[in-house]
Amino acid sequence: MTQPEHSPLGKPSAYADHYDPTLLFPLPRAPKRAEIGLTGALPFGGADLWTAYELSWLNPRGKPQVAIAHITVPADSTHIVESKSFKLYLNSFNNSVFADADAVRAALRRDLSAAIWQGGPMMASVGVKLLTPELFDREPIHELDGLNLDRLDVECSRYQPAPDLLTAAFDEQPVQETLVSGLLKSNCLVTGQPDWGSVQISYAGPQIEQGGLLQYIVSFRNHNEFHEQCVERLFTDLWTRCRPNKLTVYARYTRRGGLDINPWRSSHPGPLPANVRTARQ
Repeated sequence: MTQPEHSPLGKPSAYADHYDPTLLFPLPRAPKRAEIGLTGALPFGGADLWTAYELSWLNPRGKPQVAIAHITVPADSTHIVESKSFKLYLNSFNNSVFADADAVRAALRRDLSAAIWQGGPMMASVGVKLLTPELFDREPIHELDGLNLDRLDVECSRYQPAPDLLTAAFDEQPVQETLVSGLLKSNCLVTGQPDWGSVQISYAGPQIEQGGLLQYIVSFRNHNEFHEQCVERLFTDLWTRCRPNKLTVYARYTRRGGLDINPWRSSHPGPLPANVRTARQ
C-alpha cells in the first residue's frame, strides 16, 4: 500500500486534530527513478526543501501557538512523504498540547525521519527549523538569480517532456552560467491538478542552447509527476543530453494546502540554497 493511488490524495479525508504520526504516507523514490534510468548510484545529491505555513498547537495552558516550519528532506532517502498526508499530519497538531516549540520540532523531526526511511537504516535525519511569530517579518522574498530564459520569443507546441529539444555546443569553449525560468508547470501525479513553479539551472560545460532549453521546460506543462520527480527528470535529461561537467537544478513550486516543496539536485557537493520563497509562493 505504498503507491500514489493508495494515498489520501483526491479522496475525502477526516479532519484529525489530535497528534497522529500514522497519518504520514511515505512513497518510495525508486520506481519513478527507475523510469528515467536511475537504478544504481545517483548522479546527484541534494534535498527537498519544504515550507509549512499552517502549523499550530496548544501550549500547556491551552493557548494556541503558531509557527512556520522549514523542513529539509535528504534526496538520498528511500521515500518521500505524500503532500496531502503531510498536511493531514500537521493538522493533527492543532488541538494537541506540546510543552514548547522545541517539543514540536522534535516530534516533526522524529516522525518525518522515520517516514522517509520506512524502517530501514536511517542514513540522515530530516532537518526542521521553526520560525515563531516574532521572526515572521524577517522572512524575505527573492526571485531565483540567473539569466531569464523567459525573455526568448520561442514557439512552443510540445507539452509532454521532450528531451530531444535539448542541445549543446560540444565543439565550442565550455561556459559556466545560471539560467532561470518562471514557466515551469506540471500536474499532480494523482489528481491532475496544476503545479506551478520556477526553475534555476546552474552548470559548467558545453553551452546549452537556450531556446531549446526553454521549450523543454515548457514541455512539462501537461506532464503528471510529483515535484521531486520532475526535478530529477530535468536533471537527468540535461546531464545525459548536454553532458555538463557540473549541474545543479533547483525548482521552487507555489504552495498548495499551506505547503510548498522545492527540490534541489546537484552533481557536486555544496551548501543547500537558503529556503527563501519567491513572490508567487
